[in-house]
This record gives sequence, C-alpha cells and structure tokens, in this order.
Amino acid sequence: MTTHKSTVTIEGNSAEIKRETITVPFAIREKGDTSKKLIEQLAEKLDDSNLEKLSKIQTAAVIERIADACKTYNPDNVFIYTGTDADIKYIKDQALKKGEEAELPNYNKSKHRIHYDLPQEQGRLTKQTYYLAEPGQEINGSQNRMDRSEGLAELDRKMNGIMKGKTMFVGFISRGPAGCPVANPALNISSSTWVFDNARILYRNSYDTFDADVADKGYFFTNKHSEGTNTSEDLPEARIFMDLNGNKFEDETTYSIGCTYAGNTLLLKKGHHRFAVNRAVYQNRGKELAEHMFITAIEDKRIPATWIAGAAPSGCGKTTTAMAGTKFIGDDLAQFWISEEGTIRGINPECGIFAIVADSNEEGDPELMKIIRHRDDTEALWSNVLIDDKGIPRYVNDGLEGTPQKGFNHEGDWEFTKMNEKDIPVMVKDGKEIPISHANARVTVHGSDLSNFDEASNEDPNGVDTKVFTYSGRDADTMPPVWVANSIIDGVAIGANIVSAATATEVGASGVKRAPWANLPFNPGLPGDYMDAQIKFFENPKIKETPAMAGLNYFLTHASRGSNGKGLLGEKKDVKVWLKWLALNVHGVIGGIKTPIGTIPKYEDLKELFTAEISKEYSVDLYNMQFSLYIDKIVDRIDLQVDAYGKGANVPQQYFDAMASQKKALLVLKENFGSIVKPEQL
Repeated sequence: MTTHKSTVTIEGNSAEIKRETITVPFAIREKGDTSKKLIEQLAEKLDDSNLEKLSKIQTAAVIERIADACKTYNPDNVFIYTGTDADIKYIKDQALKKGEEAELPNYNKSKHRIHYDLPQEQGRLTKQTYYLAEPGQEINGSQNRMDRSEGLAELDRKMNGIMKGKTMFVGFISRGPAGCPVANPALNISSSTWVFDNARILYRNSYDTFDADVADKGYFFTNKHSEGTNTSEDLPEARIFMDLNGNKFEDETTYSIGCTYAGNTLLLKKGHHRFAVNRAVYQNRGKELAEHMFITAIEDKRIPATWIAGAAPSGCGKTTTAMAGTKFIGDDLAQFWISEEGTIRGINPECGIFAIVADSNEEGDPELMKIIRHRDDTEALWSNVLIDDKGIPRYVNDGLEGTPQKGFNHEGDWEFTKMNEKDIPVMVKDGKEIPISHANARVTVHGSDLSNFDEASNEDPNGVDTKVFTYSGRDADTMPPVWVANSIIDGVAIGANIVSAATATEVGASGVKRAPWANLPFNPGLPGDYMDAQIKFFENPKIKETPAMAGLNYFLTHASRGSNGKGLLGEKKDVKVWLKWLALNVHGVIGGIKTPIGTIPKYEDLKELFTAEISKEYSVDLYNMQFSLYIDKIVDRIDLQVDAYGKGANVPQQYFDAMASQKKALLVLKENFGSIVKPEQL
C-alpha cells in the first residue's frame, strides 16, 4: 500500500485533501481542529484508489462517521467497497488470505465456500446483547438494557485500537429497493471479510445512490463491527449494542465486538431491523410496519396472484414457507406501508437468503437444493456444517445416502461414533455428543439464483400488494394448522399470542416460550405500544380492503392429538396446501367453518387441495386430529397470554375484550360438546 503525506484545508462547509497526484473534495461540516484531524487521520489510511472512491460520497455526516471509526479503531488501512467486480474479488481474496473462508475444491462447486464460527458462538448471543438507552427511556422488559453513557464508555474501552493490524472495510447499503419510501440507507463498517461477503449477497449495494438516499430519508443507520481476537477465551467479553440515540431517530448505530456469527455481526440484518421496528412503532405509528416475516405469492387461475406475508420465530420455517409459494420475494424480514391507492405494500429489505440448512431436503426445499447440491453456476457461503472426507458439505437430515465417517466442522476434526436417539450422526468426545453440523448451520445464497424468486417484484420500489398476514411458531399441541381471524383485533391477537419451542438460533435458549409476533426480540419498546401500532396500522381508514389475518402451524405432533404416532402431524410440504387455502379463502372462492378462534377449512376443500397441490391423500381422521378444537388447551393459552399482558403497560383494552369474548364462546362449546370439539360438530 502506498502512503502519502496529505494536507487538509477547510473552507465553509467543505474540506479538501491534497496529494501529489489527486485532489479530493469532501462535503464536511466545519468543526475546526477536531474535524481537520479526523480527516487527516482517515486520509493517511487510504491509498489513491480508495480515496478516489470515497471522494464520491459527499454527505458530511457519513464521512465524519467513517473518519471517527478510523480514528478509534486504528486499522492499518481502509478499503472502500463499491460493488465492482474488482472489489468483490478483493473481498473474496482477502477472506481466503485471512482464513475466514475456505474453498471447496473437491465439491465441484467453484463458487461455494465454508466458514466456521467459534463452537460457543453458533447463534445470537442474546445475553451479551444490549440496548443503549438514556435514563428514563423505556425498553422492552424482555431485552437487556444498559445506560447509554455506560455502554459508550465500554465501547471506548473495548474498541479502541481493535483493528490494529487489520483492514477496515466500508460499504454502502440500501435495506430495500432504491427509491422505496420505507427502505433504510445503511453504512457498514467492519474488519471482517466474512461480514462483507455475506452483506454483498444479502443486501443491495447503494454506493452510487447513497448520498441521494440519505438526503431523501434524512437519516442513515450505521453498523460498526470487529471480530477482535476471535477466541473462545475472549468470547465472554463479546458485546452487541443497539444505540437508539435517545429515540431521536438519527444516528442510530449498532456495534458488535469480538464475534463472527452473522446474526451477531451483520447487524444490517436483525440489528437494523430493530431500528426499523422502533421507527414504525414510535415515529410512524399506524403508517408503516417492520416485521419478522416472509413474503410469498400464490397463483391460481381462479384468483389474482395473492401475496402473503408471514411471521415466525427464527428456525420455525419461514424460509420453507416462503419457497412454498408460486413465487416469493423474501424469507425473513419485511416492511410495509399504505399506498395512496389504499393497498398495503410490502418489500423485503434484503435480496439474498440466509437459510438454516438442517432438515433441508429435495422434497421440502427443492429450489434451495438446486443451488446447494445440483447447479455449478451458483454461489453459496456455507457456515458451521461438516465438510466430510470427500469434500462434501453435510448437515443434519440432509437426505444424502450414507453416513459420513470423517470430516471437519465447527468443533474441529470429526469422526463418526454412533447415531444418537434423534437418528443424527454424532461423534462422542469426552462424553459429549457432537453432531455432524450445528442445528443453526446456515447457507447464504443470492435470491436471484432461486428459480421461484421474483426479482422484478423484489426490486420494485412500490412493493407488492399484500392481502394476507399469517403468524406461526413451533406450537406442538394447541392450535390447528391454519385458521383466519374473525376480526382485525383477533388477527393482531394471533400474532400477540404466538407460543413457540425455542430453537438453536439463540445460544442457550431452551423450553417453550411466548414469542409475540415473532418480533419481540427485535422490538426495542413496550409490547403494548407494539400492539397498539399493529391495531392502528391494520385499522387505518386509508386501507380500502381489510386484509386477512391468520394463524399458521405445521408443528402439531401426533402425541398431542391422541395418536400413538411419533413426530409431526403432517409434513413440511403440506404448507403449500395451507397457503393455497388462505389465498382462495381471502378471495371468496372457498369458505370455511366459523369457530370462536376464527374460520377453519372444510374437509372437502382440503382433500381436493391435497390431491391437486402435492398429490397426497388426506383422510378424515387426519383432518379431525388437526382441526378439532382442544378447548382446555386453547383456554389455558388465552389465560397465559392475558395474565402476561395484564402485567405490562399500554396494552390496548381491545385485546383483553377480544380474549374474554373468545374464552366465553369456547367454554360454551365445551359445555355443549365436551373438551374436544370436532369440526363436524360446528
């Protein structure tokens, strides 16, 4: 890298850096000596090529943010990522050089790579994640809170000089299609090539339009990250901070220190999603939503293409459900607003897929399997799977023949010992079972590489007309596979009342817990305020056609429904039927049976759909097990939720009224038919 002596002059609102071969203007607010020193220090870290790239960014606050990071973190040099082929090659070359990624030459997939996180960091570090809040600022009680002054002081201690010996990478992102009213401009700063390699696949590079985006929106988010030493010994000192900046809705910044798992470091994803949620609830209540949802479309000759959005906690089938549609635009995050025409418009802030691979197979996930198993022209970034002794990526329940005997995974060298009680190949070491891959092992792929990904709709700044909203979780024993709410407040309550088994996406999580709207971990504020924002949005008089709001649950078990069978009471592929029924129902093509919890399908309609959609026989016995109302379980669920929300602040009274009405009607059914009510009795 060439070093140069630079001089800085500041006149009015602009600054100029001069070198022998290049003169670069910066639109920088005048801050006297402090500003001058920041820019000087930044300039010394860039070669001519990167300085020229940065010169095209003219937003003063952006340059200041980069310069301040450079001063604090003290990298050896700074690389400005612009999305060119040359920049992509540089990132990928550096990823190999640093050892953050490795190629898979024996897999015959030249564009596939593998990355490993520390064994102790295989999911979100929820106990080490904090909101930085001003004194008196209310934060969701289920989340960790730290006084902002204390958090910023800890950041100064932990991040001072953290990039010494490293390159600081800087990128410019749009969380959503260019020109979309709810897309968020975001600045990404990291010393990790793994973070940048994922970011270029998952997000839209907006280097050329970043100034215009920031000027239009009046703000930008920032992510600052460094992996630090990246050792197991230092991992307890890792921190993830969301700085809300006192809810001023400016300068919101995420910080990630000492970790590499993308959910903890690529905070353009769930970190900046938190900022988008906060804006929807506290700045634009009733006008927009930011949700933990997929967006998929169902097509049928009897109806227009129908876009369906669905919430589910991480690890609960959003990707599988998204890809079950005829076409889809998103599998994880979504943002919505109300158009001038009175329709609910939805976008995906992302353009790639960060998919959990466990249980992915040819039958349930055919489109994903084309990328990761069959095609040679697609890119895939694997993480935390086993690379067996033949060089093939292997993961839990991957459907491939043969049990891998040897390989390497996130725990190191791996050798098959036995099949465990869940029929998963494991190595036993020091009394500990180590499966072939972690349950939260991932693969990152371009959305455009999936044949049913609708790239044109995903890049449309006007979004898609969303007619149906679903809410689901890993509910083993209570609610049926699909039902449509009787009213908006009942629909909001379906989301509010999600209960789900914990998944491997959160380190240390276990048991069954409440998971309101599948968005509570990403909601900085009070659940009551979030509920009020949902009600105000869906009841906004600007909406011309009331959307359908529904529950979705394909995690019911045989045992919970009185059967001797084991496992799920259905298959992953059944979700195609549940989605088709919702689409046909919202357009009035087929009806259903009205119950206190909402409308459920009729057997005759489902039998026909199972045959037409997935060529599967569907018996009356299975229908009755899936769709009977288990009154005691549902009433217990209502009591659980009412008690929990009763302890919170700002919860709308409409919720309690709706739950009381449902409970009363359910108890009347129990009086008439007993604790288990079959659909035919309704």
